[in-house]
Amino acid sequence: MRRAGLPAVLTGFLLAGCSTAGDFGRPAPSVFDDLLSSAGTVSAAARGEAASWFHLTDDEQRLRDRAWRLVMPSHERNHVERLISDFAHRRILPAEAQSGAVADYHRALVGGSFASQASRYNRLADDALSDRELIGEFHATALRVIAADRARLRTMEASPRIAPERRDPAYDRVVENEGIMLWVCERMGFRLASYRYALDNLVVEMPSRDAVRAERAIMALEAAIGPACRLPLIGVFRDGGAGRSERPVSYKG
Repeated sequence: MRRAGLPAVLTGFLLAGCSTAGDFGRPAPSVFDDLLSSAGTVSAAARGEAASWFHLTDDEQRLRDRAWRLVMPSHERNHVERLISDFAHRRILPAEAQSGAVADYHRALVGGSFASQASRYNRLADDALSDRELIGEFHATALRVIAADRARLRTMEASPRIAPERRDPAYDRVVENEGIMLWVCERMGFRLASYRYALDNLVVEMPSRDAVRAERAIMALEAAIGPACRLPLIGVFRDGGAGRSERPVSYKG
């Protein structure tokens, strides 16, 4: 059920994704991006998720660009899962369409040809260390977005000059922003579990002293995720435009 209609989605991606790498490792913008962005907004709204028509600020765009690297599968050989994750990031698919199998990374890691066992351990260590740097940069961007959202809401609630029809999109944008932050933190926990699964299975199959560096890299990533995901979220709730209710914020998309 979660992959219903996926062939058509992937076909569209194959047409849209044939481009050079852009910022943060994402595919460079193409003529299909506006169409895919619109499709994502419509799909998210149809699922009952917050979907704001407001333009993105520079930091909001940067937040989404940095999130892309962190919600995608770590290994490029997970071809299908990378396509699914990209469309989840675009909000065409729900976040639940992503794989939750911690064995995926290990299968991709050992599935290709490496010069030696050291190459596999080194790739694992490098991926964990790269994630450690990325989550720190994401955290810094998230803090700026949260501060701007607080200013957004204070102004909206205090000013009589804000038209009523602009209130829902404002709340929706805050929900979107915080949803991305929660989603990234969830996927970082998944990555950490995937790396530990891969390391344990590598040691069982190919014991090596190189495992020490990989273990230290994973420990460093784990130490970074905790502080990076302690964010002062606003926790906006929505009630069909009335402002706030008891319906919790969803991090889907």
